[in-house]
Amino acid sequence: MMNEYALPQPRFDVLVQGDGPALLLAHGAGGGIHGNFGLVLDDLSRDHTVIGPHYPGVGATPVATEPLQLDELADQLVTSAIAQGHGSFAVLGESLGSAVAVRIARRHPQRVTALVLTAGFPIADPVLALAAQLVKTLARAGEWSAVARLACLSCLSPARLAEISQADLDTMVAQTQEGMPPGTVDHFDLVSRVDVREDLARVTVPTLVVVPTGDRLVLPDSSHRLAAGIPEAKLVELPGAAHVLEEPDRATWLRLVREFLATIVPRSA
Repeated sequence: MMNEYALPQPRFDVLVQGDGPALLLAHGAGGGIHGNFGLVLDDLSRDHTVIGPHYPGVGATPVATEPLQLDELADQLVTSAIAQGHGSFAVLGESLGSAVAVRIARRHPQRVTALVLTAGFPIADPVLALAAQLVKTLARAGEWSAVARLACLSCLSPARLAEISQADLDTMVAQTQEGMPPGTVDHFDLVSRVDVREDLARVTVPTLVVVPTGDRLVLPDSSHRLAAGIPEAKLVELPGAAHVLEEPDRATWLRLVREFLATIVPRSA
C-alpha cells in the first residue's frame, strides 16, 4: 500500500490493547490515552485492536524540543499503527484529537476506514482560543493549580460543579493537576494554531461527529462545523453533556461509537 506522504520512524510511546480491526486513538490537549479513554478502553478492545499513541510530553514520549506541528503529529500516529502491524484503521479523535484525525484522513486516505470525532473543532473557536491562551500563560508562570481549576471549570457540567462539595472539588483540582502531562503547554500551543477547515471536504470515509451540547471548552458550534464540512458526516448530539463525559453520557457515547464502528468494513492491510 502506497502512502500519499512519506512516514517517519515511529518514536511515540504507544498503548496497544485487544484484538480485531485496528482503532487508532487520538487524544486531546493536556490529556493522554488513559486520561481521555481509560474508562472505555476495555470495552473498545473487546473487538478492536486499540492503538493509543501518546503525544510528546505524555507517557514515555519525550517532551518536544520544538513547537508541535499537526502534520508531524498525524504522521506519527499513522506510523505508530503501522509499526503494530496495522496498515489500515478507523481513527477515534477527542477534542484536539479530532483535528489530528481529520489531518490523518487527508494525508493518508487509503489507510483510514472511518472517523469518530468527539467534542472536536476545525479551528479554535473564541472560547477555546481564550482557554488555550490562559493555559499557556498560567502554566508558564508556574500557576499549575490555576490551570487545574480552569480545566475543572471548563470541562465539567454546571450541574456537576453545583453539587460537588468544596473538599471534593479541592481533591478533584489536585488530581487534575497531578494528571497534567509535561507536554500540556505544547499541546495547547498547537490548539491555538490548528486549522483543518480546508481538509474537511477531502474526507471521504464514513464519519461520526458526536457533539456534547453542554461543552464549555469547545463550543458545540465547532463540532457542527466539522459535520457540515465533511461529506455525508453523521452528527449526533449528547444533550447537556460536558467536555468530559460522565455517566450516563459516556455510556450513550460508547453505544453510539460501537454501533457506528460495527458498520465499517475493515480493509486488508
